Amino acid sequence: MTPVPRLFASDDDRDLVRAERDVRDTFTGLDLDLRALTAVSNIFRAATAVRNHMENGVLADHDLSWSAFTTLFVLRVWGEMDARSLAAEAGVTAATLTGVMKTLENRGLLRRRGDRDDKRKVMVSATAAGKRAVDQIMPSFNRHETMVTQALTEDEQDDLARSLRAILRTVDAIDL
Repeated sequence: MTPVPRLFASDDDRDLVRAERDVRDTFTGLDLDLRALTAVSNIFRAATAVRNHMENGVLADHDLSWSAFTTLFVLRVWGEMDARSLAAEAGVTAATLTGVMKTLENRGLLRRRGDRDDKRKVMVSATAAGKRAVDQIMPSFNRHETMVTQALTEDEQDDLARSLRAILRTVDAIDL
């Protein structure tokens, strides 16, 4: 039996290359764009690795999940918004957001209220304590962002950000 490479946490780049080769070999003969498959697979692996690192290395100290922190971060940056918009901006489902909001509200970090004009809408905002929590976490969070991007030059970081924005625009256009 061939050992499965550790796709999410490896000290050896050869494991990732081997994983890519294994995928390519598995699907040889199918009409697939393997370059695109490799790119998207690596986006997924990198995003998962960063999320896990941030949850374990930063957010666990504050008893926050990735979804809870992202929710507070969105509210800290853009202010009060309706729950549907918040779920979209935070990248979570409505069901996930409901649980996150309940937890954050119970901790005094978030406030919900009915919309004055549209009673079907729930408006959500960070409390002063929620804003302070984000402000307290951000320096450590950013240090870890710096750590996970340290293998890239500043130009490579800029190129990566531009490339990922292009993918986001493309996905948005496809999903219209």
